[in-house]
Amino acid sequence: MENAEQTMIDNLFKNTGKTLEQWIEIVKKQHFEKHGEILKFLKEQHSFTHGFANMVAMKSRKADAGSIENKDELIERQYQNKEHFKPLYDKLLSEVLKFGKDVEVAPKNTYVSLRRKKQFAILNPATKTRFEIGINLKGQEPHGKLIAEKPNSMCSHKINLTDINDIDKGVIEWIKTAYENAG
Repeated sequence: MENAEQTMIDNLFKNTGKTLEQWIEIVKKQHFEKHGEILKFLKEQHSFTHGFANMVAMKSRKADAGSIENKDELIERQYQNKEHFKPLYDKLLSEVLKFGKDVEVAPKNTYVSLRRKKQFAILNPATKTRFEIGINLKGQEPHGKLIAEKPNSMCSHKINLTDINDIDKGVIEWIKTAYENAG
C-alpha cells in the first residue's frame, strides 16, 4: 500500500474514531449509486474534508487504483471512446517522469493522479473533446491556459487541451512548478 494512502487511512481513524472498513460499511448501508452522493453524505452528515470523503467513496465503490489488480486496465478504460487523447497522456506522462524519481503515478477510475509527497496534478480525458490537466498551485493567479478551478476542487487550477499541439513549454512548466511545490 502506498505510504500516502496508509497515512490517510491512519488519520481517518485518528480524526473520526472509526476505521476505513467501518466507514465503508456506513456508506454501503446508505445504498448510494453515485460517487457525488457519497461525498455529499460524508461532508454534510459527518463533516469530512473532501480528501477523506473522496477516499472513503472510492474505496466503498472499489473505484480506486488499490482495488484493481491491473493498473493499466484503469487507464485503458479511461480512453475508451477517447483514444485520440491517449497520445496526450503518453506525452505528458513522459515529460512528468523526467522531473524526478519520486513521481508517483496513481491511476484512478476516471483520471490519473500524479503525486510526490502529495498530489500535484491529475491527467483526465474529461470529455470526447477536452483533456484536462488539474494542477495544485495554491495562490497562483490564473493566466493564459492556466484557469482557476472551483473552490473545494481536488486541484486549484486546470489546463484544458484539445490536441497534442496544445502541450507547450508553458504547460510543462506549470506542471513542474506544482511538482516542485509538492516536495
